[in-house]
Amino acid sequence: MALSICNPSLFSPHSLHRFKLNPLLLRLGITSRRWSPSSSKSRKRAYFSVVASDGEVFTSPETAKSFDFASEERIYNWWESQGYFKPSFDRGGDPFVIPMPPPNVTGSLHMGHAMFVTLEDIMVRYFRMKGRATLWLPGTDHAGIATQLVVEKMLASEGLKRTDLTREEFTNRVWEWKEQYGGRITNQIKRLGASCDWTKERFTLDDQLSRAVIEAFVRLHEKGLIYQGSYMVNWSPNLQTAVSDLEVEYSEEPGALYYIKYRVAGGSRSDFLTIATTRPETLFGDTAIAVHPEDERYTKYIGMQAIVPQTFGRHVPIIADKHVDKEFGTGVLKISPGHDHNDYHLARKLGLPILNVMNKDGTLNEVAGLYSGLDRFEARKKLWSDLEETGLAVKKEPYNLRVPRSQRGGEIIEPLVSKQWFVTMEPLAEKALHAVEKQQLIILPERFEKTYNHWLTNIKDWCISRQLWWGHRIPVWYIVGKDCEEDYIVARSSEEAHLKAREKYGRSVEIYQDPDVLDTWFSSSLWPFSTLGWPDVSAEDFRQFYPTTILETGHDILFFWVARMVMMGIEFTGTVPFSYVYLHGLIRDSQGRKMSKTLGNVIDPIDTIKEYGTDALRFTISLGTAGQDLNLSMERLTSNKAFTNKLWNAGKFVLQSLPSRSDASAWDQLLSYKFDTEELLLRLPLSECWVVSELHELIDNVTASYDKFFFGDAGRGIYDFFWGDFADWYIEASKARFYDSENQTDAIIAQAVILYVFENILKLLHPFMPFVTEELWQALPNRKRALIVSNWPQTLLPRDVKSIKKFENLQALTRAIRNARAEYSVEPAKRISASIVASTDVLDYISSEKQVLGLLSRLDLQNVHFIETVPDYAKQSVHLVAGEGLEAYLPLADMVDVSTEVQRLSKRILKMQSEYDALIARLSSPSFVEKAPEEVVRGVREKATDAEEKLKLTKNRLSLLESSVSVRG
Repeated sequence: MALSICNPSLFSPHSLHRFKLNPLLLRLGITSRRWSPSSSKSRKRAYFSVVASDGEVFTSPETAKSFDFASEERIYNWWESQGYFKPSFDRGGDPFVIPMPPPNVTGSLHMGHAMFVTLEDIMVRYFRMKGRATLWLPGTDHAGIATQLVVEKMLASEGLKRTDLTREEFTNRVWEWKEQYGGRITNQIKRLGASCDWTKERFTLDDQLSRAVIEAFVRLHEKGLIYQGSYMVNWSPNLQTAVSDLEVEYSEEPGALYYIKYRVAGGSRSDFLTIATTRPETLFGDTAIAVHPEDERYTKYIGMQAIVPQTFGRHVPIIADKHVDKEFGTGVLKISPGHDHNDYHLARKLGLPILNVMNKDGTLNEVAGLYSGLDRFEARKKLWSDLEETGLAVKKEPYNLRVPRSQRGGEIIEPLVSKQWFVTMEPLAEKALHAVEKQQLIILPERFEKTYNHWLTNIKDWCISRQLWWGHRIPVWYIVGKDCEEDYIVARSSEEAHLKAREKYGRSVEIYQDPDVLDTWFSSSLWPFSTLGWPDVSAEDFRQFYPTTILETGHDILFFWVARMVMMGIEFTGTVPFSYVYLHGLIRDSQGRKMSKTLGNVIDPIDTIKEYGTDALRFTISLGTAGQDLNLSMERLTSNKAFTNKLWNAGKFVLQSLPSRSDASAWDQLLSYKFDTEELLLRLPLSECWVVSELHELIDNVTASYDKFFFGDAGRGIYDFFWGDFADWYIEASKARFYDSENQTDAIIAQAVILYVFENILKLLHPFMPFVTEELWQALPNRKRALIVSNWPQTLLPRDVKSIKKFENLQALTRAIRNARAEYSVEPAKRISASIVASTDVLDYISSEKQVLGLLSRLDLQNVHFIETVPDYAKQSVHLVAGEGLEAYLPLADMVDVSTEVQRLSKRILKMQSEYDALIARLSSPSFVEKAPEEVVRGVREKATDAEEKLKLTKNRLSLLESSVSVRG
């Protein structure tokens, strides 16, 4: 999942002129900001032609009760039609180029796609707003195995097999399928809000990308890094092709462990070794029996021969090897190098022969003798039955197996020695390791650096050939009548191959192309730079203008894709294809389980979007920690859907608070207010100074989080500020300005502030929640740009720490009064009296916000007093301490009917005392404490402690009321 950022060091303003001549930039459609005047003006007009001519695209909180998810597609289409997804140098920022990780053309959107699309789009939208010329190059992968399977199933529905067609006829059918159905995943990605430049969409079998794949093969072969040979691979009998490690999934399944006697040649009937195996049918490929050299049970047999059962007396050596586990099974290991990865490596180390007993379709071959032609599993059953008859079967035990299955077809994968093409990886890996060591490549989170280094240090050669018809055909041609392993031609085209063959073998030579195709991962490893024009764009141009990539991907394919892209990028362009690798985890269900059809816990992103909206889904899955798996719950989605609604309602309030759109004078006055200097900030009333100061701090923190790729921190910071500070406090406080008809100056200031804060919230939140923020942005008056291309908020703006502290004191006082009202069950609409006691300097700023305090705390403003000493009626009041040097006294008579409340609390205390006494009695009983389960006893103790605390508080309240009655009497 590749994110490419152009190297900032390459794009200082004084050097931008050179980009006009760079073939890579021209290919991408990115040109210098030094355009002709007409070009520049036309682009600026495009940016400024916003909603005026597109009234049907957007709705407003003034007319719509809530944000309509159905409008998301309209908004997306409008963005695309306006050209906002294309790069522009209008603001002269550094380029930012991203080749999208290509999803399979057969794919259907799942939560893994939703994760990478969301995270990448967050980065793209952020850097676009920062003024970077941003290009996100989309594309799809031809997905060799998956696509061929889909089309073969389609043919089967017509009563046809692939082999009933010629290769050309079959590939034509695949292309037809691709044209008809291949765009589904693309449309689904668009539903997530991916702001890609779709006019530059790529497909891994496009002509230019295909040339890149062929060029890479030829160059690697010329350097001696590609070779052909017979080695152990993962073989899919149903697909009849080798598959990569990534396409093999292991599952725990019930199976059996078979114990079989191997007689010792030349020994008595009591001389035998018992082996334990989960795959008895592979014994026909045994080439040795191994025991531990210090296992006293078997040392006497080392150096002798064992007779392989059911092979008409075939002998194999009994050898010693320290790697044999004496504790597993019987401590005797059968070595079948042709059908087990570990056995294969052991046999190569010891020089043992390798026997293959299996055909490509999973049936046993002639080496298996009487079992030849049987399916591997049928052969297993028959062999065990025959062993039982001959007395060589000892026992069969249930055993949990770790079964390798094909990710595509679900069948059991067979380790098999097969003739394939391989890439020598060690010299390529060395450069990739060096890149991390020299910090040319930084892996985030850092802990995955060890995993990366371990894999590259222990890397194996890469099998790159696949026995398929769909994909990049291997550019190798063989000579008719010659040895395929010795005489072949590697060329960029059939014409070039013929020329080379004639030069070497004469004009009458006949050639034919290798029928295999290249592993899909081979073309994927070239994706970051092949999509940008390589090899048509030279390596020199790439080094001048190479996108510093932020590679965003799941940690599960760190090795299979990421490391290979690093190696290929260095090999073909001379530099790493990205500077950062940002790894995200898996999306799991609410219980932390991996989503699977078997468990029935798969959550469909499109269904989720329909119910909760794209913004809620994006925001939910973007708040995880880099590299950590995310448990996705409906509760989180519901909460973030509510967040969307809260934004909408806040927008509705803001719009209702602003002057009429036609009131030019009011708007001129409102827009004249600026908040970018400390002097201007300190002129504001306390509530406004506080919220603007908090906003400025938020902008700095969120921007820093975006820059560090700490998206979870950025999202949570915006959420907390909007909900906690803006919606819960400032919007409520601003009502005091708007409802006070006597102070129009403060009302206008509040209008300016609420608009300023809200539009900056929309900017900060846009990368996460693009649809609702754009809709709200367009509803605000005087919008000159679409939000998607608006300027990112300015950083390092002033904030007043003293005002923040003062307003926090006001908040504490408000909370204390609200809590007291709730404690005494004061009716919400009832306004009460209060005396605020503090020092003169504190009273000055608290009293300046008397209207705000009164509104937020439901106080009777005619009976709110700001004093420096305790009031006379203190003993008949609820005393509140809001903070050091700030107290409040609330007259009880204003809050409750004291006599009635005394009676109610007295009855309540009797009931509470009874319940408390019952709990104490249970805890005083030895039989209960000693016999009841520990967690039950602990629970009763916790209830007793809680009951005691509540009883104490209620008695104190009753005592206060009774003293009030006494004083009044």
